[in-house]
Amino acid sequence: MKTTLKPLKIGKHTIKFPIFQGGMGVGISWDELAGNVSKEGALGIISAVGTGYYKKMQFAGRIVSSKPFEAINFYSKVALNEIFKNARKICGQNPLGANILHAINDYGRVVRDACEVGANMIITGAGLPTNMPEFAKDFPDVALIPIVSSSKALRIICKRWEERFKRIPDAVVVEGPLSGGHQGFKYEDCFKEEFQLENIVPQVAKESQQWGGIPIIAAGGIWDRQDIDKFLNLGASGVQMGTRFLGTKECDAKAYQEILPHIQKEDIELVKSPVGYPARALRIGVLKRIQEGNAPKIKCISNCVAPCHRGVEAKKVGYCIADSLGKGHLGDIREGLYFSGANGYKVKKIISVKELIEELTQG
Repeated sequence: MKTTLKPLKIGKHTIKFPIFQGGMGVGISWDELAGNVSKEGALGIISAVGTGYYKKMQFAGRIVSSKPFEAINFYSKVALNEIFKNARKICGQNPLGANILHAINDYGRVVRDACEVGANMIITGAGLPTNMPEFAKDFPDVALIPIVSSSKALRIICKRWEERFKRIPDAVVVEGPLSGGHQGFKYEDCFKEEFQLENIVPQVAKESQQWGGIPIIAAGGIWDRQDIDKFLNLGASGVQMGTRFLGTKECDAKAYQEILPHIQKEDIELVKSPVGYPARALRIGVLKRIQEGNAPKIKCISNCVAPCHRGVEAKKVGYCIADSLGKGHLGDIREGLYFSGANGYKVKKIISVKELIEELTQG
């Protein structure tokens, strides 16, 4: 059933079109992509991951072995501020979000940083952000949006937030197992029918009604206007799309413009990640090097995510996620890591953000 795309109010902010651009790091959704998405009336989301790599690390602070040294430099506040400042030059005062993984080292500090540099909304996945409001308490106008993969996860977050902080999420992203990057499911569950997005959205929408009707944003494998209409009819208030924006001229990681039009369905796979969750990526770059047995040596420089235990998990899976995503952003096709959703092979032509938003909203 064809729906009308209405403006979406989240907290104190209104987005013209109920479409989030997924926050993608390292350096996939920074100022150029997020700024242009917000300019066109959707929600541009800046990834706070690996900001030390911004503009060839000129805002990183301390660098060792050509990499940002320690979390304080990998998650550089100076760089994040610069990214927001430049995105604002593009989108003006339209709402802008920040995506911050819960699994990172310095999570609380990075949430505060994002609030201070002007994020209107903070979106957090890769773990249950039960402590998120603690770090944003001095910024009541910033909307807080957790990412969940089940109604149970939403219930836990709402209960903890209400008990500890006297608030509930301003919206919630429900992510199914077809998304790019890290999944909120065990490897084998990603393929089971009960965990697919169309089956979990109605359950989370029902749970949200117990908390006053929190807006639900459906994510993971959404491709076109038909998909948007489908999930709005299933109870979502909006959608989040990441992979579609990989195929735009404004995507900040320019290597995708060369890579994606040549990708086949079988080139996209679920892999193990040092973050402790399965992740969906392209079978090129460092993943191909691992298969060949000549992957780069792992040495933890950036100390990016807590579950990796300073490179212990990286050595188990065969790659450092900070180094590999950083190389991907810098265009190193041989050693970079390139995330993509399950539908990445459908990108056959690189178009502008403006063209994409028009296609999605005008159908």
